Amino acid sequence: MPVNTDPSVQTVLDNMETIVASEGGTLEFVSLDDGELKMKYIKGINEECPECVPDHDMVSMMMRSSLSIYAPHVNTVNLE
Repeated sequence: MPVNTDPSVQTVLDNMETIVASEGGTLEFVSLDDGELKMKYIKGINEECPECVPDHDMVSMMMRSSLSIYAPHVNTVNLE
């Protein structure tokens, strides 16, 4: 998920990928334009603990929270 132009955003995305991957999910970078980050999130499956798998709203909230600290110039997160 390379974001070649912005290492602070890349750090957040790498951390989020680790979180969602732990429950079988994936994040795919789509674009970063004018402060708007677009991502594709494919929710994982955990049959033993379905409530452990973060939904789109949770992933979006975590990303916005981390980006506000590490990349405050990103003001919008859109997950597909």
